[in-house]
Amino acid sequence: MAVIQVERKPLTFAERTYVPQIIAGLVTTWKHLVRRKDTLQYPEQRPAIPPGYRGVPTLVRDPNGREKCVSCQLCEFVCPPKAIRITPGEIPLDAPHAHVERAPQAFDIDMLRCIYCGMCQEVCPEEAIFLQQQYSMSGYTREEFVNNKARLYELGGTLPDQHFKWDKKKSAEERGNEH
Repeated sequence: MAVIQVERKPLTFAERTYVPQIIAGLVTTWKHLVRRKDTLQYPEQRPAIPPGYRGVPTLVRDPNGREKCVSCQLCEFVCPPKAIRITPGEIPLDAPHAHVERAPQAFDIDMLRCIYCGMCQEVCPEEAIFLQQQYSMSGYTREEFVNNKARLYELGGTLPDQHFKWDKKKSAEERGNEH
């Protein structure tokens, strides 16, 4: 077996004294000393949120304050860490919106399991779940990080939409009377 020896180039005097490396380190230190400080007083001042940021998933209502979620459970099925739990419920037959499929009886998102992937927002056919710009959550117990339906609607608020599922479809007779 042949052994190949590689010739090393001898070090210069400056390289042997480490002077260039020491000067480079001092230049870096000096730059950090004289540059503008980027310190924020956190609770009052918050950094700018970049576009496309995926924050806390929340439920939203339509402009009339009605639930947009119809308990299709697609977000629950697509959630990789299984952080979403939905208990489907029925809308009473005597309610004015009984023609809509369903409404969730319970809707929970475990924020300790959520990985903020945004798949729940992408798969929602009713545009009922959105990722908000909130990035800071705190609590003392694990139960405080499980957002129930009321908390999700409180965080989400209302968003305008182009879905008209609440409006009853007009019969042919009603459409004929309009013309």
